[in-house]
Amino acid sequence: MDTVQQASVTAAILVIGDEILSGRTKDKNIGYIAEYLTNIAIDLREVRVVPDVEAEIVAGLDALRARYTYVFTTGGIGPTHDDITADSVAKAFGAAIDVDPRAVAMMSERYKPGELNAARLRMARIPAGAALIANPISKAPGFRIGNVIVMAGVPSVMQAMLDEIAPTLATGVRMLSETVDAAGLPEGIYAGGLAELAAAHPGVSVGSYPSFTGAGFSNQIVARSKDAALLAAAVEAIRHMVAQLHADRAPI
Repeated sequence: MDTVQQASVTAAILVIGDEILSGRTKDKNIGYIAEYLTNIAIDLREVRVVPDVEAEIVAGLDALRARYTYVFTTGGIGPTHDDITADSVAKAFGAAIDVDPRAVAMMSERYKPGELNAARLRMARIPAGAALIANPISKAPGFRIGNVIVMAGVPSVMQAMLDEIAPTLATGVRMLSETVDAAGLPEGIYAGGLAELAAAHPGVSVGSYPSFTGAGFSNQIVARSKDAALLAAAVEAIRHMVAQLHADRAPI
């Protein structure tokens, strides 16, 4: 991957669509993007969901693009009247928008002459100055303008676009993580000690994650850091704490 590495690269996702907020469509993109960005050392810091309302999209973009290295949007770049993401992004950047000959050329690989009607040409409307993101699935492109990366809402198309844009992104230092099984200890038993341990290990994020199985609750403690030495020290302390608590609870 041809990337530039920085100490910290951050991102947000702006999910656009009334259908997400109504529950009619269940979002399948947030988790995928989050894991993808983690794997290429970009820290996802925030996710927002907004309706198909220009003012809401513009406000979300303006807030997020000023705060993070990248903003990834999903949804609202299809051929129908309520697909207003491209126009909203153009308004946020104060850019003109029109049918882009580059986008038309891409879409002509799929559509026969005469099939690019007015509705389909809506998908070729791109803000001035934007770079296109190829769409090998259905050909209608996404685009990038400034630090905003505009992608489709359809998961397979979004994933293809993400693959296309990823090699151009700056990346940070990869986050390392390690999991310690609390081995039957209830969270209430180790919560106080874990808080003290977290405070004693700055530079390491420590969290407790319970799950429920047929056998009952299972708790895992996860430590995360970009510094391997700091992570190792915290994990050793967590393991010692867990072992000590088990020893204290063991019958005499």
